[in-house]
Amino acid sequence: MELAYYSDYAVRLVNTEEPGRGEDSLTSVEAVRELFGAGAQAARRTVEADVTRLRSVRTRLRAIFEAASEDDQVRAVDLLNALLMEFPVSPQISGHDHLDEAGRPRWHMHLAEHAASATGAYAALAGMGLAVQVTDLGVDRLGICQAAPCRNAYVDTSTNRSRRYCSDRCATRANVAAYRARKRLENDRSTPTGRTAPKSQAAVEE
Repeated sequence: MELAYYSDYAVRLVNTEEPGRGEDSLTSVEAVRELFGAGAQAARRTVEADVTRLRSVRTRLRAIFEAASEDDQVRAVDLLNALLMEFPVSPQISGHDHLDEAGRPRWHMHLAEHAASATGAYAALAGMGLAVQVTDLGVDRLGICQAAPCRNAYVDTSTNRSRRYCSDRCATRANVAAYRARKRLENDRSTPTGRTAPKSQAAVEE
C-alpha cells in the first residue's frame, strides 16, 4: 500500500464536520470505528474518550488544510510537523497479502498500528499520509472546497493542479451558481430603467 493512501485518513476526519452547516457526524464510538474502515486493529481499541480526542486532532488537521489553501505554506508545514512529532508512525515492510505472478510478495512500506490509543493510531496515519503528499506533490495540493457553504478538505492529485472543489457535486453546484449570476447580470444590463433621456437645451427653448 502506498503511503500517500493514508492522506485519505486526514480528509475523512476533517470532513466529519461541516462548519458552514453546523453539522458534525463524529459523535460516537461507532463513528470513530467507521473512520478506520473494516478490519483495522486500532478500531477495536476505540473508547468513548477517542471521540473527543479525535475532534481535537480534526481541528488541527483542518488548520493545516486552511493554511495551505491560503498559500501559507510555512504555517501548514509547521502545523503538520507538530502533529507528526506528537503522533509518530511505526513503519513496517509488508507484502504477504500482495503477491506477484510468481507468488512472491510485493514488498512495500506499511504503517503499523501500534499506538497506545485509537486516536494515536489514527492521527499517526493521517499525519504521515499528508506528509507524503506534501513532499511528493507540494503543500498547495491541500485545499478547502470553494463551493460555499461547503468547507470540506481535499487533496488535489490532478495533473494540472486545477482542483477547487471537494467533489463533482460541489463543482456542479458552483458552476450552476456562477452561470445564474452571469445571467442575472446580463439581464440587469439589458433591462430598460424606465428613465427618459434629458431633453437638449434647444428642445427646451422651443
